[in-house]
Amino acid sequence: MQVVRLWGATAARLGLAVVFAVAGWSKVTDLAGSGRAVNAYQLLPFSLAKVVGAGLPFVELMLAALLLLGLATRFAAAVAGALLVVYIAAIASVWARGLSIDCGCFGVGGNLAPGQHPNYFWDIARDVGLLAVAVFLLLTPRTVLSVDNYVLGEA
Repeated sequence: MQVVRLWGATAARLGLAVVFAVAGWSKVTDLAGSGRAVNAYQLLPFSLAKVVGAGLPFVELMLAALLLLGLATRFAAAVAGALLVVYIAAIASVWARGLSIDCGCFGVGGNLAPGQHPNYFWDIARDVGLLAVAVFLLLTPRTVLSVDNYVLGEA
């Protein structure tokens, strides 16, 4: 059973790394658009939304790198989990307020064109699933092919 848990945690680590790499990379080429996407949530003043939007892709890419390498795995899982909680709350807030936006989770989002309808349920369901993966990894940070194993002397 320990082997299954070890490989499950490895899959969780690598899966989260891919998700955050795709999310970060899809936004890093248009930081202004990423700022507009954050602003579409109408939770922050425009100037702060621009800063958050410009910084968020780099945070996601750094998390992806840490997770891919298996370096500071527990810390990376905790930060990923915290970000996912924020994402879930932000999407739920937009849904509750009746706004019609693209979440911008995997690219530049923002206000939707008239007639387009967001699917917040699936955005939240996806993020809840990813949150469960992050929590599992937080509780089970030991993985295969991880820099942490060498740093902690477990290789």
